[in-house]
Formats: sequence, structure tokens, C-alpha cells
Amino acid sequence: MFELFNAGGFIMYPLLICSLLVWFVTFEKIRFLNSLKKDIDLMFIKGQDLLKDKKLHEAKGLSHSIHPLLCIPYLTLFEGAEMDREQWGMRMARRLVETQQGLKRSLWIIGTIGSSAPFIGLFGTVVGIIKSFQSIAQSGKSGFAIVASGLSEALVATAAGIIVAVMAVILYNYFQNRLSRVNTEIRNRMQDLMDLI
Repeated sequence: MFELFNAGGFIMYPLLICSLLVWFVTFEKIRFLNSLKKDIDLMFIKGQDLLKDKKLHEAKGLSHSIHPLLCIPYLTLFEGAEMDREQWGMRMARRLVETQQGLKRSLWIIGTIGSSAPFIGLFGTVVGIIKSFQSIAQSGKSGFAIVASGLSEALVATAAGIIVAVMAVILYNYFQNRLSRVNTEIRNRMQDLMDLI
């Protein structure tokens, strides 16, 4: 693997950084979503029980135990007494849009790498081909032995760019789908609690 990495030339370093960034964001996002899932369950189950018992103050106090991303729409639940149902619903919708944006935080990194990694690999390909032509110009001869080194670098760079891009696109689509489901769950849970209040 080390020999293959070296064979790809200098362009392998940006691709390595891209790959590490993809995995860093992936592990951070998985940890974040697992933690958020626990907070959604806590907020809904405990909040529902407290609201059924008409313990509004205790239910509001749950905001200290949940993730800040859930906290803003959750506290909006308790502002209903100050406005009519339509205004309350519109305010909640705005807070849920903010929550949706927070869920997608840092996902753009994976998306950007997924779309740009093939071009980084292609740049390595172009550099490798340029080196091949330089070898021909310097030696004054042609033949496979003269251009092999440059072509090898070109092909390795292309393959590495495609591998990083495919990995990033798969993870990006996975997170888009999972975040969409989490967002729907948060919206439905808030609506259920809103109906109770």
C-alpha cells in the first residue's frame, strides 16, 4: 500500500487528507446521531408523562437535560399561552427549520469531497501524462519503458480519486437519508407534545 501510495505522486497527499476528513466527519456524525436519539426518546417519553400529569414546570425543566439542538424547539412548546394556535405553530415551524439546519452541520464536507475527489485524481492523471511526455522529450526516444513511470502515476491518482469519491458519495447519501428520518421524528414528537399542551 505504501509503494502504491508513493507511485501515485504528490496528488495522493490531498486525497489522503480528503479521505481522513470523510472518516472524521462520519464518526463524529454517528456519535452525534446516537446521542441525539437518546435525547429525543428522553424528551418525548418523560415530557409526555409530565404533561399528562399537568406538571408543566417540571416538563419545561427537561430542557436542561437534552441536546441544545432540541432545546430551542422544545422550549417553544411552552410559549403557546402567549399566542394563538396559528402563531404558535408558525414559530415552532421556524425553530424546527433551525434544528434541521443544525442536523446537517458539517455534512457539506462529505458532499464537497464526493464531488471534487475525482477532479483531484484527474489532476494527478494530467500531471502523470505531462511527466510521460517530458520523459520522451528528455530522452529523445519513445516507447513504453520511457513513459511507464508517468502513466503509472496517472492511473494510481485516478483510481485513488475515484475510491475516495465513491466512499464519500455513499456516506453522504446515507447521512442525508438518516438525517431526514431524524428530522421527521423530531417534528412528529414536537407536534405530539404540542397537542398535549
